[in-house]
Amino acid sequence: MRPINLTNVSEFLLLGISEESELQPLIYGLFLSMYLITVFGNLLIILAISSDTQLHTPMYFFLSNLSLVDISFTSTTIPKMLWNIQTQSRAITYEGCIIQMYFFTLFVALDDFLLTVMAYDRFVAICHPLHYTVIMNAWLCALLVLVSWVISILDSFLQTFMVSRLSFCGVVIIPHYFCELKQLVHVACSDTLLNDTVLYFSAVLLGGSPLAGILYSYSRIVCCIRGISSSQGKHKAFSTCASHLAVVSLFYCTCLGVYIYPANAHSSHSSATASVMYTVVTPMLNPFIYSLRNKDIKRALKAFFRTAVIKKKPIVLSGRR
Repeated sequence: MRPINLTNVSEFLLLGISEESELQPLIYGLFLSMYLITVFGNLLIILAISSDTQLHTPMYFFLSNLSLVDISFTSTTIPKMLWNIQTQSRAITYEGCIIQMYFFTLFVALDDFLLTVMAYDRFVAICHPLHYTVIMNAWLCALLVLVSWVISILDSFLQTFMVSRLSFCGVVIIPHYFCELKQLVHVACSDTLLNDTVLYFSAVLLGGSPLAGILYSYSRIVCCIRGISSSQGKHKAFSTCASHLAVVSLFYCTCLGVYIYPANAHSSHSSATASVMYTVVTPMLNPFIYSLRNKDIKRALKAFFRTAVIKKKPIVLSGRR
């Protein structure tokens, strides 16, 4: 049987989290709940920041962008997974798989860059507080976000183009719940040496460089905090970056836990299950991490809900008889 050319492949099969039929309703309910929490939680963060003029600062500008990316991040994978469970189908079209892989790669890289930009923002705020408003001006903030988008789009386009050159044999089965780049390259029957080289080079350059920037920023932050004489000042300085540090730790630890081990170190299903941590759980927890320890976000959310309740109250018009 001759190998099927990539142009003749009409669909791929996604194995999902589990192949056990009795677990599908539980998986459906669990992922639907997490998806709704992620969307509504991050949407509330965006609405709270946009509605409160006191939160129109660089830190919250980056946070609102991160929330938007997290919504888009989960929306590239979870709805299709829920649809497949609902229809009892594992198929995804070739075009749909390529599009899903493109946007997933885009938003992962963008999430990484935004976390790095936020670390730089905290570094400037703590180590150069007197020059913070001058350094982190509106032009620079917009430029940092724009550059993050451009680099992420170019990287995602490159990875998608490399995958589009691959050919596949017979029925293509992807041992994952979405078209993950690494898994898609591994199931190809053509030579993937160039793809692996580009993939790992991109991972080192676009993954290692932001991580190095985050580590450098926090090393400088620690040095600056140690130089503060009062304990109250140290606590206030640390509290401004505690939420971001928690999100960074959660994102990188889960990503490294999935990709640092070789493919034969664990089963494909366990890899897919581990991927849930950074593709679903981390975006879901971000609103809680940033809101529970942030008085400004709490105040903005209370004001937003108070305004929404007032607008919903009926207006009674009193007239003369």
